[in-house]
Amino acid sequence: MNNLNFFSDYLVASLHLSVPLAFASLGGLYSERSGVLNIALEGMLLTGAFTSAVATFYSGNVWVGMLAAVIAGGLVGLLHAFLCVTLRVDQLVSGLAINLVAAGLTAFFARLVFNGANTQRLPGIEPLSIPGLANIPVLGVLLFQQDILVYLLLILIAASVYVLFHTSFGLTLRAVGEHPQAAVAAGISVVMVRYYAVVLSGCLASLGGGYLVLVQIRFFSEGMSAGRGFIAIAALIFGRWHPIGSTLACLLFGATEALQLRIQALGVSIPYQFLVMLPYAIALFALLGLAGKALPPKALGVKYHSENRGLE
Repeated sequence: MNNLNFFSDYLVASLHLSVPLAFASLGGLYSERSGVLNIALEGMLLTGAFTSAVATFYSGNVWVGMLAAVIAGGLVGLLHAFLCVTLRVDQLVSGLAINLVAAGLTAFFARLVFNGANTQRLPGIEPLSIPGLANIPVLGVLLFQQDILVYLLLILIAASVYVLFHTSFGLTLRAVGEHPQAAVAAGISVVMVRYYAVVLSGCLASLGGGYLVLVQIRFFSEGMSAGRGFIAIAALIFGRWHPIGSTLACLLFGATEALQLRIQALGVSIPYQFLVMLPYAIALFALLGLAGKALPPKALGVKYHSENRGLE
């Protein structure tokens, strides 16, 4: 029975650790399917985490915090779209700049708002237990005793599969990311589609930041995204820009992080620095294994000049 409980706890921890990655990866999926490289996922996660903490701190309401996170993430996405689509700044440079600015501003304002690097304990989003189903061994605690954001994530994954591959909007989005000039010939505004996609990307990624603060940790600390945005990008590549594939990759990285935490707790004589780097090493090896095999959208990272002149 103890072994069963240990296994169940491990699966639950793996799921919880993968949820912020999955939200960010899903956000990056929309942006990159439209042809806009989104290295700014790290900054979007951190912005969502900080904004949800501040809004919850002042309002005392976690849903106000989540709404504020989504709005802030959307604004960061709008900035990224403006720089990349309108001003045609290099997409990699824009993403890295947003990451650096987000890290600096959240650290600065956290010290002003909370009078220190960390917030006090915040109210959190509690899990919902589904009567009857919650008592099923292993599956009950894994699937039917989760918070509403986990259920929202599952709905968003299913909806993304449907929208991307079974609706005209999904076809439009994929056409813009693959052949922008052909999309223009069909009467599609490449600029507007990319704006919508990148703003949506910011909203989804910021949900991951809100989850970090209001479910996992329940306080804000400087740099708490800790590279999760970059792991989400690795998961997106590993999942070949597909909602289900990317989510499964996030679960793999979440399970790896949960494993290294448990190895540390067991007191195994391995330097903890090696254990901490384990999820990032797995992400690196996964990308090395996919070298030359994972084909991104053809127009990903390519600056679109105008609807009259095409690509640069």
